[in-house]
Amino acid sequence: MGDMVVVRKEGLYCVPGDFYIDPWRPVERAVITHAHGDHARYGSAHYLTAAPGVGVLRTRLSEDASIEGLAYGEKIRHKDVTLSLHPAGHVLGSSQVRMECGGEVWVASGDYKVEADKTCAPFEPVRCHTFITESTFGLPIYRWEPEQDIFYDINRWWRKNADEGRCSVIFAYAFGKAQRILSGLDPATGPIVCHGAVEPLNRAYRAAGVPLPPTCMVTDLEKAALRRALVIAPPSAAGSPWMKRFGDYSDAFASGWMLLRGARRRRSVDRGFVLSDHADWPGLMTAIRATEAQRVIVTHGSIPVMVRWLCQQGLAAAGFETEYGDEDEAVTAAPQAGEAADA
Repeated sequence: MGDMVVVRKEGLYCVPGDFYIDPWRPVERAVITHAHGDHARYGSAHYLTAAPGVGVLRTRLSEDASIEGLAYGEKIRHKDVTLSLHPAGHVLGSSQVRMECGGEVWVASGDYKVEADKTCAPFEPVRCHTFITESTFGLPIYRWEPEQDIFYDINRWWRKNADEGRCSVIFAYAFGKAQRILSGLDPATGPIVCHGAVEPLNRAYRAAGVPLPPTCMVTDLEKAALRRALVIAPPSAAGSPWMKRFGDYSDAFASGWMLLRGARRRRSVDRGFVLSDHADWPGLMTAIRATEAQRVIVTHGSIPVMVRWLCQQGLAAAGFETEYGDEDEAVTAAPQAGEAADA
């Protein structure tokens, strides 16, 4: 049998199963690893995704989209492939796609992280012969601090601003990152305001049973109350007329890219919180080893570096060129010469 998964113009195609994984063109049957816009695109005839992510996927696509939910670990047969979905730990409903045919097992990771958080099921290593992995932060410089340390810094920054009568604004991706930040906030400090792009996703998380602190829209608060508020908004809100209502505010950006001084400088924010929903370099290596795969195919991110490293470790490694991007909407380039990374 040839390769179980190949790249076509529509996306990653499972040949014996006759379906696509996170296609970037409309197809008859799409298996979606998670609902970020670069992985879940409108127009396919039928979507299959992990059951916890159905609500979010419907929010991102449309109410009339044909979406089927599959419980984590449940196996179904499609054509010649036995397919199951397993937690990826990236965002609510994110999954790895396990495909088995003729005794051979392939796993497509989608986006993933290995550090557990309260907003989604934790990453589950899945043994396979071939592992298709992301490499968004596939450089050795990327090493994350524990989540609780970042939440401590965010809450301390918020309290300081509130005590000084200054609103706090964190720019973060509306799906996943915003809800993860919410899960770590101390609501005793003040009200929590969410942008109109964030609040519908909060509702989808709560409907899926994820506990989040109370949030409100900016129109629900008196102007005086905003001086103690923390606001979560997508990066696209920066510099928009919507921001003027917060008066004198301190702003921050939450992303793994904030590890780079250059990325912070280009964002022109007061603070950069290094918080990513993708695996760092040690996390990527841990996940790959746990699969026990002898063949690894690297997608979007630092493909050449990871392929070279994995080959040096004795694995058969290669890359797939895909159209996946970075949902953090931040600087995605590797650090330039002389551009140091902060701890």
